[in-house]
Amino acid sequence: MPSAEYQAVLSAPAFSLGVRCSEDEILALDYLEARESVAPRGLLAKEAVRQLRAYLMDPRFAFSLPLAPAGTGFQRRVWDQISAIPSGKTKTYGAVAQAIGGGPRAVGNACGANPYPIVIPCHRVVAAQGLGGFARQRGGFLLDVKRWLLQHEGV
Repeated sequence: MPSAEYQAVLSAPAFSLGVRCSEDEILALDYLEARESVAPRGLLAKEAVRQLRAYLMDPRFAFSLPLAPAGTGFQRRVWDQISAIPSGKTKTYGAVAQAIGGGPRAVGNACGANPYPIVIPCHRVVAAQGLGGFARQRGGFLLDVKRWLLQHEGV
């Protein structure tokens, strides 16, 4: 996605984050291949960048960004469960599924549809036999981002 569609782009150590927002809600956060930062346009974009930087400095940072309503009822239940996983901890897709009465594959699909990664930390959900996928990918750049985030959090 071109940088012009983002209200800010933040460079992180191994990737970048694109921030899309209105004046009063975060619409999406996107993992991007590493690129130059783009200064925030607007107060909410500036606050999002501030909070994302705080997380990059301290993985225990608690986000308080206004997120636009998104997702189905099931996805929102998955995201609520994921949001309760503390930094430095993980849960399996199966454990999340059991907690909400769904299946692991459906949980994986809900994780892949998460428009607010890092804020809703889907990287903390792993397969029973290892890392699993990330953002509907089984390898490549996004799985490297998941590895970095988990290492950043001390997992």
